[in-house]
Amino acid sequence: MRTRLNGCAIAVWAAVAAQGQPASKLPTPASQHAFLNQYCAYCHNDQLKRGNMTLTTLDLEHIGKTAEQAEKVTHMLRVGLMPPPGMPRPNAAAVKAFVASLETTLDQAAAANPNPGRAALHRLNRTEYANSVRDLLGLQVDVSALLPPDDMSHGFDNMADVLTMSPALMEGYIRAASRISREAVGDPEARALTTTYQIPRITSQNRHVDGTPFGTRGGLSVVHNFPADGDYIFKIGYYYAPTGPLFGVNQGKGHQVEIAINGERVALIDVNPALTLAKDGVKTAPIHIKAGDQRLSASFLTKADGPIEDEFAMVEQTLVDVSAGSVPGLTTLPHLHELSITGPTNITGISDTPSRLKIFSCRPTSGSDEMPCARQIISALARQAYRRPVTDRDLEDLLNFYQTGHNQGNFDTGVRTAIQAILASPEFVFRFERVPQTAVPGSNVRVSDLELASRLSYFLWSSAPDEQLITVASQGKLKDPAVLQQQVRRMLADARSHTLSTKFADQWLHLQNLNDANPDLYLFPNYDKTLAQSMKRESELLFDNMMREDRSVIELLTADYTFVDERLARHYGIPNVMGERFRRVPVTDENRKGLLGHAGILMLTSTAIRTSPVQRGKWVMEVLLGTPPPPPPPNVPALPENSEGRTGHVAKPESVRERMEQHRSDANCAGCHKLMDPIGFALENFDAVGVWRANDSGFPIDASGNMFDGAKLTGPASLRQAMVNHSDAFLGAFTESLLAYGLGRVIDYRDMPVVRAIDRNADRNDHRFSTYILGIVNSPPFQMRRTEQTGPAKTEMAPGDLHQ
Repeated sequence: MRTRLNGCAIAVWAAVAAQGQPASKLPTPASQHAFLNQYCAYCHNDQLKRGNMTLTTLDLEHIGKTAEQAEKVTHMLRVGLMPPPGMPRPNAAAVKAFVASLETTLDQAAAANPNPGRAALHRLNRTEYANSVRDLLGLQVDVSALLPPDDMSHGFDNMADVLTMSPALMEGYIRAASRISREAVGDPEARALTTTYQIPRITSQNRHVDGTPFGTRGGLSVVHNFPADGDYIFKIGYYYAPTGPLFGVNQGKGHQVEIAINGERVALIDVNPALTLAKDGVKTAPIHIKAGDQRLSASFLTKADGPIEDEFAMVEQTLVDVSAGSVPGLTTLPHLHELSITGPTNITGISDTPSRLKIFSCRPTSGSDEMPCARQIISALARQAYRRPVTDRDLEDLLNFYQTGHNQGNFDTGVRTAIQAILASPEFVFRFERVPQTAVPGSNVRVSDLELASRLSYFLWSSAPDEQLITVASQGKLKDPAVLQQQVRRMLADARSHTLSTKFADQWLHLQNLNDANPDLYLFPNYDKTLAQSMKRESELLFDNMMREDRSVIELLTADYTFVDERLARHYGIPNVMGERFRRVPVTDENRKGLLGHAGILMLTSTAIRTSPVQRGKWVMEVLLGTPPPPPPPNVPALPENSEGRTGHVAKPESVRERMEQHRSDANCAGCHKLMDPIGFALENFDAVGVWRANDSGFPIDASGNMFDGAKLTGPASLRQAMVNHSDAFLGAFTESLLAYGLGRVIDYRDMPVVRAIDRNADRNDHRFSTYILGIVNSPPFQMRRTEQTGPAKTEMAPGDLHQ
């Protein structure tokens, strides 16, 4: 039974929200007005409206009426952005007292009139869809080939406001359901099709590739679904020089390519140095492969170990010579370009794959056993897929689909058709939250236990609730705080919580932008795609370690350790690290500690040919401080570039700092650049791929500057300390981002009292990661929602509406 927000819940969160200063110590509205008049009103008045803001309308006596404006004031003061440099500034104690007083009155006003917000109907995004299919059917699915990319809102792709549905997208889900159901059950009538995997040009193939057998180099490793037991033909293609010969023709003789399934060799192909671009493609004879997901690899047998002879220079981006169109194959080793699989033919049946073992919990031995067995299978799958106990109507509809499929084939065909219906159902694709009939429009209602279970699982796992969570929720126990905390800790300990590191952390830190990074191959020939992947994994593992060990979130800034594999260790100059396995290593260089020393962060905030103090400063302000600078004015000219690296025609090369100082001489640009540039200059000793350097274009690096709060910066270590000095702003920005991700909606000023309550509770627990998770899960926005102001009290979109 659904209940409205009761007095007890309001009282608890009012107490948490109001735990600022005691009322007797709060500055009065008169003293608050005096503070604003002395330090802020000169710029933020009705005449000037600097930053498009005036404080003359700020109602300090009735703060709830102008809460949005007041939240902006507290944030800018807390971060230290206001008053701006050059203007009179109050001392730190005065700022702290004023901000605390304003935040306390804001929190008290919010507690008296709580508003948990209302998210739009939530569609599963691609990650959530793939993970839900994985947990439902035991099948790994590459949804990028089935569904279009998800839009992002405020940095995340799970925001309900952009997860809309169009007719074209609905067709995509229907096609995906058809393909996935066939892959899961298997298809004895599968047609022979060709699937091709390509290796990017900027991937080095001189070393072992993760997933390929040991004793090999280069190539690729993928998980490929074979639809049936049958014969498959494999075809490999090589890279060639623009003029036609095989890349690595000088050393092509004697090399062999091994095709392996789950690490076991199924074919060995000799490399023919006489191959040309016009005669590319070498096929194997038909090879019998069993159905299901199999680890497929193609790689070169390693004939020798040690440095490869090169006529020019040893570089990691081994195909730079192909791009240059010069002498073919200076690295002297052949490179694979693609692997194709064609099949199946001569189908002999379908083996018991992990997916089939998970789906077929029973097997009928006679015709009379088929319907009871189908009911057992389908009801279990629908329960997990729909994230709730199934109704008689649910089961009746799905059994009708089963019967239709059975009539066209057999028992397996019927089950496959029912699975297709489940995956295409709005009950699977959408996360419905129903409003009780008795709810008053505009009131706050608690979500049901089953809806809370879905919110929790998609927050922590980006996937559907498991059987234990559904069972607890079905029994009405999940709302119990002790039971809820137990489930949260269980789920955080589960391997599926790694999505917080690979999805939340990736998008919060913008690590997904590393996928598009492409540093200039002439200026940075030692960069390759493998390095970018290692950079990304380093930051993910730092976050994951903080989560697994329940450490302080501040450690993301100060960690004196990191995680590297051989490729990244060599990039950093760390000795004695071999192989693709990541391991924890100490960081003794003060400039490398924490996220600000991670090469991935430094590269994604650079351009292809140089560093970008503006992008680095903007990233720090936006991601770590939660204060994105305003967009640049229109028609801003691009920063002039040195071109000596390519043409040698620049008479006087200039450092990035020199060019930036000329650029920001424009008064329209100077204001924002004064905030961003000193932060970026502090990181200028790191080049565009995160390698430490002392000079830029022949000039000594000048990393000095002043933070917007006046703190002196001399390099990465001083910037990190400045961030630690503003740890309250960093922690607030982290909490805002994690809350938005957990709720799946954009948060605004009305959510800030909840953010502060979570931060205060975490402060009492050494800022441990779990306290932020538990604070969000126990907050009103996570456990409640506000109903529509007008109109009938019903589900915002009924499942049947999508069947029309």
